[in-house]
Amino acid sequence: MIDVSLQQDHYGGLAAALVQPSLVNVLKARVTQDFRSQPVRLRPSAVSTSPSFPVDTLSVSQKLADRLNSVAQLEAMEQVDKEGSDNFEAGNAFYVADLGEVYRQHMRWKALLPRIEPFFAVKCNPDPMVLRLLASLGTGFDCASKGEIEAVMGLDAAFDPYRIIYANPCKQASFVRYAHAQGVRMMTFDNAEELYKIKRNHSDAQLVLRILTDDSKSLCKLGLKFGAPLDTTANLFMTARELGLDVVGVSFHVGSGCFDANAFGEAVIRARRVFDQAKEYGYELDLLDVGGGFPSAHVTEGITFEKVAAILGPTVDTLFPRNVRVIAEPGRFYVGSAYTLATQVIARRTIAADALAAATAVSGNEVPAHMYYINDGMYGSFNCIMFDHQACQPKVLLRDGEYVFGPQGGQGKTRAEKASWASVWGPTCDSIDCVSPKVRLPLLEAGDWMYFENMGAYTITAASQFNGFRKSEVVYTTLERQ
Repeated sequence: MIDVSLQQDHYGGLAAALVQPSLVNVLKARVTQDFRSQPVRLRPSAVSTSPSFPVDTLSVSQKLADRLNSVAQLEAMEQVDKEGSDNFEAGNAFYVADLGEVYRQHMRWKALLPRIEPFFAVKCNPDPMVLRLLASLGTGFDCASKGEIEAVMGLDAAFDPYRIIYANPCKQASFVRYAHAQGVRMMTFDNAEELYKIKRNHSDAQLVLRILTDDSKSLCKLGLKFGAPLDTTANLFMTARELGLDVVGVSFHVGSGCFDANAFGEAVIRARRVFDQAKEYGYELDLLDVGGGFPSAHVTEGITFEKVAAILGPTVDTLFPRNVRVIAEPGRFYVGSAYTLATQVIARRTIAADALAAATAVSGNEVPAHMYYINDGMYGSFNCIMFDHQACQPKVLLRDGEYVFGPQGGQGKTRAEKASWASVWGPTCDSIDCVSPKVRLPLLEAGDWMYFENMGAYTITAASQFNGFRKSEVVYTTLERQ
């Protein structure tokens, strides 16, 4: 059975009662067929995972160690047989994805927001394994493009398009026609021009009016691009009525990375006003979409999911009767804490303090003395630094053959040796490719490894292959308790 000790601690055993003992069997049934046809990148003799079902039941620490052992075996073989070696990717960066964490987050959602149906934001992490797991758990999906709709519809030949909301207020006309062809009816809009487009291409759509909310306390202010101001909604209802279109609900988004739980409650109040306004134009709305912006599991201070739920749930229940369907678009909430990225140190550069201070914009007595180059960077997984305003903290994983992970690791030389200031850089030839301008690390050598936790949201989904560097591979595990 999946380890739900965290849920038991926080929710008095409620989530434990919801656990499905057959989770691994469900996963096997959904992923085995697709992965049998995919090539194994490492030599089979050096890989401990099953080729028919690439999900272990190891802890993240054990899975990382298992993978590093496989890499070490390959590198040892290549040293012996340099001429015959055909694997030059053994030391590549890789993710360990804990699908059990995704599952635990689902249980957490159901425990704290039981009325609100989660529609996973595919844009956040379109990993097919995550999509299959969430589909098996009955979630819906927030799709923003033809490609995302294809990915979800391709999960199962019998997938119900009613479980998709096309949550992009400004859509390409041909994509609207594709949604019509696939039976996807729910879609958002926030302007009159979009209504005319939908009338021409999908006249039987079920429309959801996205309204503008106060997102001033969010890292990513989506209101700069989307959302109808409340002084325009009356005209939009009037236009929709004249075109004979079916408006069924209201949506909003408080912004990604919101750090004020009250923003959710205030947005629900605005939505209630628009619900009431809709009646004046003959619309009896029955859908509320409260959007995204929900914090990940690793957020334990400031705005936490518990604080959001404590405001959002009661506000919805107070203002909206039970016949109103309520959905949400969580993304990072599900996957943020489920992915750990391991990267190899490919080079170290020792440099004069003044030159490095100029390069990294730091000053004083804490100027890094070493620059470490790793094999993933800003053009890859760490695009989240630029696009999602994240700060990624490197930790030592393997140093001089010593495995170091988590609070139980770091014994011996690595912990005893005093750390010093350093900077961490990606592998590309662009100087913008800086992962961390200043961080305390022990002295590392090329061939050592670092890891980064909480790397599941808005990372690999936007990674490129700039300079010919591959996107980091994902290996899977799920922690179980017998």
